[in-house]
Amino acid sequence: MLPIVKRTRVILLASLVGCAGILAHAQSKPDFAGRWTSDPDPAAVVPAPTGPGRGGGRGDMGSGWGSTITITQDASKLTVEYAFFGRGDMQPPLKFVYALDGSQTKNSIMMGRGIQEETSKTEWGSDRLAITTVHTFPNPENGQPVTSEVKRVLSLESPTLLVVETTRTGVLGGAASTTRTVYRKM
Repeated sequence: MLPIVKRTRVILLASLVGCAGILAHAQSKPDFAGRWTSDPDPAAVVPAPTGPGRGGGRGDMGSGWGSTITITQDASKLTVEYAFFGRGDMQPPLKFVYALDGSQTKNSIMMGRGIQEETSKTEWGSDRLAITTVHTFPNPENGQPVTSEVKRVLSLESPTLLVVETTRTGVLGGAASTTRTVYRKM
């Protein structure tokens, strides 16, 4: 009888350890915290024009967060911060806070001719975090409100590689676009 009890204990213990491992894996979310930088894709860089007027820039908008970002994360929120303005502009870095429980968050920034507000929601999908942001702005032709949606899906390819897949809806007759930006941990 003792061998059956021992065998039952071993099987029960193995089952509990296996279930605990599955639960721990299912409950753990990736930690995107860190300082990250991306190298521009040479094919995406547009050369500056030779005459007066606008300067060159990236051929795509990438993640929309800039080439160097700082992410902080705790159990309730994810914060993305990056420098948008030059040092001479004397402006603080842009900072966006997103609730990780899926509740709606609003971020406001002073840009262009006034304060621009965006509304975001997050959604976890296994080891990815999707942040869907809606921007509302006036149509330049008639002043009526127009919305634009940007969805960023964050995932870790490794502890030192962050991938941000960004999908933008078409606005004012423009085509929708999707970009993939790879950031390396600094």
